[in-house]
Amino acid sequence: MEEITIIRSEYVTSAVSRATCPEELLPEIVFVGRSNVGKSSLINSLTNRKSLARTSGTPGKTQTINFFKVTLKTSEDIRREVYFVDLPGYGYAKTSKTNRRLWAKFIDEYLSSRRDIKFVCQLIDMRHAPMESDLNSFASLVEKNLPVLVVATKSDKIGKTTRRKHLNTIQNALGVAADSILPYSSVKNEGRLELLDVILNSLA
Repeated sequence: MEEITIIRSEYVTSAVSRATCPEELLPEIVFVGRSNVGKSSLINSLTNRKSLARTSGTPGKTQTINFFKVTLKTSEDIRREVYFVDLPGYGYAKTSKTNRRLWAKFIDEYLSSRRDIKFVCQLIDMRHAPMESDLNSFASLVEKNLPVLVVATKSDKIGKTTRRKHLNTIQNALGVAADSILPYSSVKNEGRLELLDVILNSLA
């Protein structure tokens, strides 16, 4: 596995419509998942920044599409710029049904119209079986022909003896191959190097 470092990361903008998405065209790595599954924590883990993406214990806190500009550098000093894109969490959120419908419409428009999406990381809490909203989101991404990597978050909260069972549950529910699921712990940075490797390969 090639050594990859992130030498720069910065918040760019929070979009609330297609018109407010960044004009600069860069490859986009998108992070989706249920509210409070750990998308912001994962972005902070990847970039080695404690508070690049704002984290919250309140589900539904992220109500915009947040763009972060990231520069990756390989051991051969090849540098690539990408956007990490943090989408609002689906599922439970302390807001009205009207707002949730508006978010869903905006997210669907973004995923359908942005031509620079390289792949999508769908985050699923490893401790639980995928919920209906997880299954619907995954099916929608596949329907849009977007490459999807399932990232099983909070892996540090499960003992190694039962981890395989939990991963099998996710694998069977989504109907994906075992190597299409990456266990990840934002606390311990487990899976970080592997995910950076996938990101770099998607840019080739």
